[in-house]
Amino acid sequence: MAEQSGPKPGHFLPKDDQPEQPTAGRRPGVPAYGAPSEPLAAPTPRLGRDAKETDGPPVLSGSRLGPPPPGDRAAAAYKARYQPEPIPFQPKKRSKALVAGIVAGALVVLGGGVFAATKVLSSYDDFVANPLGTPSVKAPGDQPSDQQPAGQPTDDVAVLQKNALYTTGALAPVKCKEPTFRPSSKENVRSYYQMLMVCLDKFWAPAVTKSGHEFHPPKLIIFDDGQETACGVQEEVSSYCASDGGSVALPWEDLADDYSANRSLTRIDMAEALAYVYAVHVQNLTGILDSVENKRSEAATEALKLEHSRRLALQARCLAAGFLGAERATFPVTGDLLTWWTWRSKHYGDETDTDKVRDHGSGKSVELWMTKGFAAPNPGSCNTFVAAAAKVS
Repeated sequence: MAEQSGPKPGHFLPKDDQPEQPTAGRRPGVPAYGAPSEPLAAPTPRLGRDAKETDGPPVLSGSRLGPPPPGDRAAAAYKARYQPEPIPFQPKKRSKALVAGIVAGALVVLGGGVFAATKVLSSYDDFVANPLGTPSVKAPGDQPSDQQPAGQPTDDVAVLQKNALYTTGALAPVKCKEPTFRPSSKENVRSYYQMLMVCLDKFWAPAVTKSGHEFHPPKLIIFDDGQETACGVQEEVSSYCASDGGSVALPWEDLADDYSANRSLTRIDMAEALAYVYAVHVQNLTGILDSVENKRSEAATEALKLEHSRRLALQARCLAAGFLGAERATFPVTGDLLTWWTWRSKHYGDETDTDKVRDHGSGKSVELWMTKGFAAPNPGSCNTFVAAAAKVS
């Protein structure tokens, strides 16, 4: 079969190859079929054939393609009926007299409501039940209340000089033994102090409770030099802070070298350091620490303020020595240990402090109170707050 030369289904001839459309019978101005033309415009109305001039809008009929010519009467008539111009809004002007009357009437109504509310609220005389009401006024013959405060006032001088802790008697030993952890690492130092803390808890709990105060142990902090703790930034010195129930903070980094240089003195220093800051915790539990702070804040001179600090620190030294003195049978401070303990008691004074601040006591005063506590383990032996100023220098 001969191959078809026409287009295949789905294909269209290019415009240049399309045959010319016949033009027979085409009206002038009408484009040929298939030729491009202008888009159709929206139909516009035209006047009916029999339309006549009237006073109203003319009768419309029929339709027409393309825009109307300028001034076309049919377009004007269509617009007048179906697209009228909007009526502009003009706000009405109210009479000034009318406005004044409305305002005056509103004020009369509002004033009457306030007057009525005042009369209703005034009828209530209970300020608690009706806070907006008028409080009652006592009759002239009424007497002021004689109700006494429920709390008890604190006499700081009595807390310091006559504390019930001083009447608890001799401190009973708890058979405490020296921990055998050598200070070769931070873990060992922590373990040493943890074991000694158990002894101190058992040792001080009966005395604090007997004095009428609640006992709880302090928290233990072993810090690196310069570390920020609950007691602030720590630098080589053992310390106590009363916040959050009380904490004892102790260093560890220099202990390994100190132990290698003088193991007997280091053993005394470690035991005495914890016993001292723990004694401050006892002062905190029994109200002594707080009362000292009150007296310091009232001190008229810096010298008097420092004296209060020395009395507090010297008492803590005495109480710490009382712990070691009471436990001598099982925690023997004898031989070289006793020699170095005696040496240390003479070298804890403010003279050895680089800042020379007179807030912990002179070497002579420290030795006096440490010796008293060690020889007579009894809080009554440590009442520095009734001692003469020369003994707390």
